[in-house]
Amino acid sequence: MNHLNKIAISGKGGVGKTTLSALLAHIYAEQGRRVIAIDADPAGGLAQALGFPPDLIAQVEPVAELEELIYERTGAKPGSFGGFFSLNPRVDDIPDRFSVSHRGIRFLRLGTIEAGGSGCICPESAMLKALVTHLLLYNEEMLILDMEAGVEHLGRATAKAVDAFLVVIEPGRRSLATAEQVQQLAADIGIKRVYAVGNKVRGERDWEFMAAQSPVPTLGYLSANPELTEADIRGAGVFDTAPQAVQEARRILANLEAA
Repeated sequence: MNHLNKIAISGKGGVGKTTLSALLAHIYAEQGRRVIAIDADPAGGLAQALGFPPDLIAQVEPVAELEELIYERTGAKPGSFGGFFSLNPRVDDIPDRFSVSHRGIRFLRLGTIEAGGSGCICPESAMLKALVTHLLLYNEEMLILDMEAGVEHLGRATAKAVDAFLVVIEPGRRSLATAEQVQQLAADIGIKRVYAVGNKVRGERDWEFMAAQSPVPTLGYLSANPELTEADIRGAGVFDTAPQAVQEARRILANLEAA
């Protein structure tokens, strides 16, 4: 498949999925694609990794915290349980109203649902689910979804719209166990195309181990790279500060598109 439209990137906190998400978003924008990058990780640092200016980042309100809008659209106040509220609220205007744009990339932050764990049936979770469904099924843009190691935001209806599900792994067995877990979760909701991408790879030996042990096909890796650490410390975007990582991400994307 050569024309990908929707890529979900998953992995444990700190493995580098946000770095990969930011690199891929910029590479697609450079190709002239209309890109929307969605931060669906509660610890989200995607806007920073994309290199958005701080004043622009400050304008982004996480959708899960838009209390008045959630109340208006679902008929219930965020944080409330029981009672009646709409499971299918209107969301089609949200990407335009609550995103910011920079260098050909639109950025939207989903935010986090505090109450009741990932299975929570609450107004804000209904809102986020409806929004992700809209973005995956009805949105024409190239979508990069940076998410946690689970598949909380994806349901069976939307799973088929995900063109590729990338799991970022590090050298080590714990990380590979996460990849296996994510693969099973993805398979449960019908996502077929799951691939692994290595990060913090120190050399051939690391990569051979990861490629041999990965429960899913591997696409390539980002090296352990002081430029990426430096970008993180300075709060700078990775695309402009880590040329080696950009080249590696181009190779990963070429392998994905050839897969």
